Amino acid sequence: MVNSVFRPPSPLAFVLHRLFRRTVASAALTRTGKTLDLNTITEIATPRLRSELGAWRAGDAWLGGGTWLFSEPQPHLSRLIDLAGLGWPALRLGDSGLEIAATCRIAELDALALPPAWTAAPLINQCCRAFLASFKIWNAATVGGNICMALPAGPMISLAVALHGRCVIWTPQGAERRVAITDFVTGPQRNALDPGEVLRAIELPAAALTRRTAFRQISLTPLGRSAALLIGTRAPSDGGFELTVTAATARPLRITFAALPTAQQLAQRIDAEIADELWFSDPHGAPAWRRHMSLQFAEQIRFELSA
Repeated sequence: MVNSVFRPPSPLAFVLHRLFRRTVASAALTRTGKTLDLNTITEIATPRLRSELGAWRAGDAWLGGGTWLFSEPQPHLSRLIDLAGLGWPALRLGDSGLEIAATCRIAELDALALPPAWTAAPLINQCCRAFLASFKIWNAATVGGNICMALPAGPMISLAVALHGRCVIWTPQGAERRVAITDFVTGPQRNALDPGEVLRAIELPAAALTRRTAFRQISLTPLGRSAALLIGTRAPSDGGFELTVTAATARPLRITFAALPTAQQLAQRIDAEIADELWFSDPHGAPAWRRHMSLQFAEQIRFELSA
């Protein structure tokens, strides 16, 4: 008689499996010469100035951290354009807020010390640690790469949406345009970049960085991908409340209230603004469960920020 009882792997097994996968992915990140595991690549461009980016052509790809690019075959690619040589400052603080370069590493962002007045600072560390990645990935993966991948569980997307982030985009014609992060990520692995455009930076305004925040995240397994990641923020001046829903939905959503809603008002707005087809479905969680957890987290966040 077959024993049908499922026995989940031990936490140690999860750790070892994840370390193995991350080590394999990280081992492919060597930029010396042209010895890469992408065997269709015939050229690596290393521009130092924007004027050296050249014309975009079929088979091109931007190379930032490369942690996804080198993690699976890319037979459609023939040239990589390495952004590292452009020397963008990883982080710039000013009176207007925080600018995060697309090439900023997750480890650099996590180590950032913000002014005491920016009360949303803990949210940065919470989102960085939602990766649950090894130190190798932390020191290679970029903020811009996570956003451009446009995965529902991308925690840099969650951070940028909650803090009213704007994407600074370079166009092939030498111009620059700005797009709100809520309009930049349009669906799973879909973004608003046109061919030849590159994400230059993400701008977080100072007003958003002074908001109080609350964070909730859940995965099906201890070291799994986020199935629901919700962030609440509240303005210090008028008490305005915002709820950001990510990972549980196919694209990020931010729901805004002029004042703190009641539990019933919050639940009604979530159901009104998130249609059934927007609840995401993949092996990391069923739509009904994601909706249930999102409603539960939303109420926890509302209660936490009511103090």
